Amino acid sequence: MPTLPSGQEPHRYRQAAESFGTDVERYDRTRPAYPPELIGHLIATAPGREVLDVGAGTGIEARQFQAAGCRLLGVEPDSRMAEFARRSGVDVEVAKFEEWDPAGRRFDLLVSGQAWHWVDPVAGAAKAAEVLRPGGLLAAFWHVPEPPEEVANALADAYRRLVPDSPIDLDSVPKQPSDPYGPLIVKVADGLRDAGGFGEPERSRHDWDRVYTRDEWLDQLPTFGSLTWVESTVRQEILAEVGAVIDGLGGRFTVRYATVAITAVRD
Repeated sequence: MPTLPSGQEPHRYRQAAESFGTDVERYDRTRPAYPPELIGHLIATAPGREVLDVGAGTGIEARQFQAAGCRLLGVEPDSRMAEFARRSGVDVEVAKFEEWDPAGRRFDLLVSGQAWHWVDPVAGAAKAAEVLRPGGLLAAFWHVPEPPEEVANALADAYRRLVPDSPIDLDSVPKQPSDPYGPLIVKVADGLRDAGGFGEPERSRHDWDRVYTRDEWLDQLPTFGSLTWVESTVRQEILAEVGAVIDGLGGRFTVRYATVAITAVRD
């Protein structure tokens, strides 16, 4: 279920990048948390528990790290999402990461859940090297949901017909289990190498499943970057077509998730 624009660098596509705060309550309610084993591995690998969360959003992964005993600061460009995160107990500063002033602060672990593709891959990596302590860990990770083919095709078909001029390609991300977000992760790795200051990037993947009802899936779909900026009446038409297909499947189905990550250690 890609949310990235095709044919250009995602961090330059601001219409989608700045659209996620239109319904922060829905975003926080419907977007899944990250596998506990991933969170635990990152904490165990980092040299300490001072965490910087880039693109903190509503605080989904931030609250997971806080619950595990980390001291966390978020950086989020959308003031609406930042305010929601603050209300949930996350300390957040509003800024684009590339322009953010760390004011001399240093961190053991920099994380970015579902957000690093909105950061310039080279400038962002250079800023990360600036704010991480030696031996600190950068970790960017993404969910890749794969619903049943009928559900995915219903969304793609309705989207192509009703949003014909969209720069977002619903077939741009390889399907599981080949290499989810493979081209994107290659760009991130190249950015880390070009910026310098990091060891060789490494990839990891965590697979898991979740059962969704029709209402739960249709509640989450409007938070995807392919739909957040689409006019409301068009979005409702798309959801209605997807909902009809889910009804034909009995009203519930299983989504296969891959949570893919790229990590690199600060030299």
